[in-house]
Amino acid sequence: MTETVTLDTFDRRILAIVRRHNLEPARSIADQVGLSESAVLRRLRRLRATGVIMADVSLIDPRRLASSITIHVLVELMQSLPHVEQLFARKLEKRPEVIGAWNVTGRTDFLLMVTVPSIEGYQAFIDAVLTPDENVRRYETLVSLREIVRFDPYRVGEVC
Repeated sequence: MTETVTLDTFDRRILAIVRRHNLEPARSIADQVGLSESAVLRRLRRLRATGVIMADVSLIDPRRLASSITIHVLVELMQSLPHVEQLFARKLEKRPEVIGAWNVTGRTDFLLMVTVPSIEGYQAFIDAVLTPDENVRRYETLVSLREIVRFDPYRVGEVC
């Protein structure tokens, strides 16, 4: 089980800032939260070392790239056994088209979010990943017509 970390008000305020803009200079963060720059840097190091800050990443807008079609795929496996699910998950991690994947409850075992430049690109994904996998019982494709609410990781699980 993952160990929890106790956060104080300063930690929470720092996290609120770096969650929105992880390249914010420590001096600017310090001014916003009322600490010294060195105190902010120490806290950021601790938050990274303890895994509270898991990664510093850049969010890519797929509409600005060749990957312009977003497809959600519901995948049902033949057996919902841990080792089968782990094998399938490892395969998904290696695919650049898969920009999100969740192991879910219910009749479906996995929910995938896939971006491709075209329907032909999606067919190639199916041919390479889903069709040859003997553990895939069935899959259902949902093509996104338009985005209603933009995915915002900062809205998910607010901690601050």
